[in-house]
Amino acid sequence: MAVDFKNSETKDNLMRAFAGESQARNRYTFAAAQAKKKNLHVIEAVFTYTANQEKEHAEIFYNHLKELSGETIHVDGGYPVDITDDVSKLLRMAQHNEYEEHDSVYKAFGEKAKEEGFLQVANSFFMIAEIEKAHGDRFGRFAELMEQNKLFSSDKKERWICLNCGYIYEGENAPEKCPVCAHDKGYFIRLDQSHFEN
Repeated sequence: MAVDFKNSETKDNLMRAFAGESQARNRYTFAAAQAKKKNLHVIEAVFTYTANQEKEHAEIFYNHLKELSGETIHVDGGYPVDITDDVSKLLRMAQHNEYEEHDSVYKAFGEKAKEEGFLQVANSFFMIAEIEKAHGDRFGRFAELMEQNKLFSSDKKERWICLNCGYIYEGENAPEKCPVCAHDKGYFIRLDQSHFEN
């Protein structure tokens, strides 16, 4: 059944999603700063990379509200407080939040938008839900590596790339310092886990 957008639940859900994505972006920016303090530049890059994608999601949801420009939308919602000095816990918290968006929140928002006749909005919710699943998976992989003390080491030969200069090294452990740019091992990531892989 078609519903007037101004009186729809979809309009409220879009604003909730915009607020949630905006907050996620800030949480990930804060987490990136925490990782940087600990010389975990790879984790800093993962959080920053994801924060930038969350900004794009916020913009997509916000743009669906264009016809209500100049109005104020009042919504309620609950948002996580993820504050800790433990970077692996920050990764696990982020993983949990991304899975929650995927598993229940955005799917429900998408179904409501579909029910109310806003198919383009529904598609945005459904597609972004899948992206959030990928975010959760990525955060989980890096948390697991940290928990196993394997972020910079492996049981087999790996190809490692320096995020600063692009040098690629092959071995079981990332080098302590990059032989090209002299940045510390915190800048190295497995090539197959980077979005820079050929």
